[in-house]
Amino acid sequence: MHAPGRPGPAGPHAGPRHQGPDLAAVVAARPDLVVANQEENRELDVRRLRGAGTAVWVTRIESVPEAIASMRRLLAEALAVAEPDWLRRAAALWSGPIPEPVARVTVPVWRDPWLVVGRATFTGDLLARLGLANACAERPGRYPTVDVADLDRLGADLVLLPDEPYPFTPEDGPEAFPRTRTLLVSGRLLTWYGPSLLAARPQLLAALADAGLPVRSVQSG
Repeated sequence: MHAPGRPGPAGPHAGPRHQGPDLAAVVAARPDLVVANQEENRELDVRRLRGAGTAVWVTRIESVPEAIASMRRLLAEALAVAEPDWLRRAAALWSGPIPEPVARVTVPVWRDPWLVVGRATFTGDLLARLGLANACAERPGRYPTVDVADLDRLGADLVLLPDEPYPFTPEDGPEAFPRTRTLLVSGRLLTWYGPSLLAARPQLLAALADAGLPVRSVQSG
């Protein structure tokens, strides 16, 4: 479920607004299962929930295929429900080989300090499947801290500015990149795995093509 104003399941914990869950409230709700993510949730909170007798299913997602496989396991093994049509369609939509990159991009996910999508991330893999090379993929860490002036000098074709976890807007973000073109995009399409995967591919490709990137050649996926 996408709660407005909340960061997506595949993005980093960044900035002061990250807070741990109200564990007492979670336990009091007596859920059959709590779904946690290795990147989004603290191991300490998972241990405490399990110690209180609450079952916790932990996911670890670094690519689109891992996201689809993880959701399939969750539905089949933990919830014992049939695979939904949207998941079959998403698997088919994203199942093609990774194409040769047609452009280089960077993806800031926070500012002050500036954090960008680095290596071994769901977002980085999703971009690769759209024909985009992550210009920050060789930096250490999954969400490295960068100097924004250095980021602007990388020579990327485009800086993608999502609206979450940091809410970049036309007035907050593009002004930091006088050398590089920017494109405001939906953070949900870049970082959420779930039914949004069906919309992510066509909508992102259309936005990138409108921005002048030669992505039409990879649309068939």
